[in-house]
Amino acid sequence: MAASAEHLSPRGSLLRPYARRAMDFVRLTRLNKPVGIYLLLWPVLWALWIAGEGHPDPSVLTVFVLGVVFMRSAGCIINDLADRNIDPHVKRTRERPLAARRLSPYEALVLFFVLLAGALLLVLQLNPLSVRMSFVGAALAVSYPFMKRFFPLPQFYLGLAFGWGVPMAFAAQLGAVTRVGWLLFVLTVLWAAIYDTFYAMVDREDDLKLGVRSSAILFADMDRIIILAMQVLMLMGLALVGRGQHFGWPYWAGLGLGAALFGYQQWLIRAREPAACFRAFTNNSWFGLAVFAGLAAEFALRN
Repeated sequence: MAASAEHLSPRGSLLRPYARRAMDFVRLTRLNKPVGIYLLLWPVLWALWIAGEGHPDPSVLTVFVLGVVFMRSAGCIINDLADRNIDPHVKRTRERPLAARRLSPYEALVLFFVLLAGALLLVLQLNPLSVRMSFVGAALAVSYPFMKRFFPLPQFYLGLAFGWGVPMAFAAQLGAVTRVGWLLFVLTVLWAAIYDTFYAMVDREDDLKLGVRSSAILFADMDRIIILAMQVLMLMGLALVGRGQHFGWPYWAGLGLGAALFGYQQWLIRAREPAACFRAFTNNSWFGLAVFAGLAAEFALRN
């Protein structure tokens, strides 16, 4: 057995660099940190369930779930490419593969275009309106990383990129975007501004030194109050959706749980500690799940 282990160990040593390199590509696309996928996916699922009245077209659902993974991964790559000379100076991001120079910009660009091509192949399975709308979504995703250089509220621009899947979902399911679809889009933009401000609060000190713009910097010591105001508006908007769709108690129970999670996030950020702000950011994936669970239960009981 000992001889066998000795015989295998050189091969293991040869494979180790390839395994590390593969993990660098995983880290580049953030597939090891799926919370971003969840935050992008939940509003799309809200939209598909409402547009499909609890029974979205399976092929449309598959396209959107895979598309979320592809576009979120591509978005992470273009973000790291844009920030590859900034990230080394930020404690939280200095070990990212491009910042640490473990991957080259050329390698990142190749993977970016592969993912973009995959997303395009997916969206071509949808109707013409959805295909046309997808070009707007791609432009938003690619341009977002550069907004923080000069736009004081890049978190809202991120919301446009993250939220564009909502009207696209209505277009794919119904062939048109209804009023509730546009309302959900606005609410998704608002929600992204909420959770990405938590995220920006983690890096506020580093961003101030580097001259990077963010809502956390603009809001300053009013950050918690402004986030609370946005959370209240978000809940009111979702209540308006529920009222307009004549939803029953399952939806309102999910929304009530979401309100409790928003309260918990406010408690987490009470001292503005970076680690706690990051937990508030990740907690929003549970908010998205709570709203979706209420929607799914609502339609399940209706049928």
